[in-house]
Amino acid sequence: MTKAVFQDPIFQDENKAREALEAVRWPDGAVCPHCGNSDQEKLAKVEGVKQSHRPGLWYCNECKGQFTVTVGTVFERSKVPLTKWWMAAHMINSGKNGVSAHEIHRALGVTYKTAWFMMHRLREAMTDLAPTPMGGSGKSIQADETYIGNSSKRAKGYKKGHSHKNSVVALVDPSTGKARAFHVKRANAETVREILVTNAHRSSELHTDESRLYTKVGAEFAGHKTVNHGWNGRGEYVGKDGQTTNNAENFFGVFKRGMRGTYIFCSEQHLKRYLAEFSFRYSNRAGLGVTDGERTALTLKGIEGKRLTYRPTN
Repeated sequence: MTKAVFQDPIFQDENKAREALEAVRWPDGAVCPHCGNSDQEKLAKVEGVKQSHRPGLWYCNECKGQFTVTVGTVFERSKVPLTKWWMAAHMINSGKNGVSAHEIHRALGVTYKTAWFMMHRLREAMTDLAPTPMGGSGKSIQADETYIGNSSKRAKGYKKGHSHKNSVVALVDPSTGKARAFHVKRANAETVREILVTNAHRSSELHTDESRLYTKVGAEFAGHKTVNHGWNGRGEYVGKDGQTTNNAENFFGVFKRGMRGTYIFCSEQHLKRYLAEFSFRYSNRAGLGVTDGERTALTLKGIEGKRLTYRPTN
């Protein structure tokens, strides 16, 4: 990340930042968040030399309501300037390992508490509330599980074994490069099946390792092929029919490097939001032709229809 990036007007000028957010949220013109009116002849921007109103105010002649671009979003009632929201969104999307709230706190000149809350709001914006099924006929879905947390033997609460760690299940569609990750209380055949049948087309071919978690649910898909990873490096990474779980393992590699190197600690309560963050960046990575700027704009496009107050994050 260079200083030159932050010379862009959206990081310096509040009006430019608001106009950019309006262009992202309303590409076809303003939409009233109160009644859904999108008729531009019935919407008017409140303007004037005296500026007695709050900047960026719109008026809807349909419902007689007033609104700005942040109403009905995770930014609603936030006192943080939009220029700083753009900067935070750009920073969280500029590296595959994420950015810590402490770095946001230092770079933006906000309190650590504000920076921490800003990051959770941006993670909420990255969450897909209406995901479509992955895969399809003639396509494959890779599924794998991992365990994170409680790994320091010096910790007082350390206990050995997967049952004392947080379970994460990930699905990757190699044809699109998209990934989804889920935190579950316990990774067993029942929870894994629920994730698979609600997120993947059953006409897909399921690729997994030889874990018994997938044995039963695999029969519900068009096919189920496994990879024998073996032990001590004696197994295989690609099966005889080309099946592999390499994409899912690559996702876990990026996720664990970010959690250990950038975020250091994450409570079980917030794990789902961190998974949403890493899934979003992985699904919109540079390898798929998405630039940092485009990824940032996609994040801010997801602010609509979501609210996150401070209380639910505690």
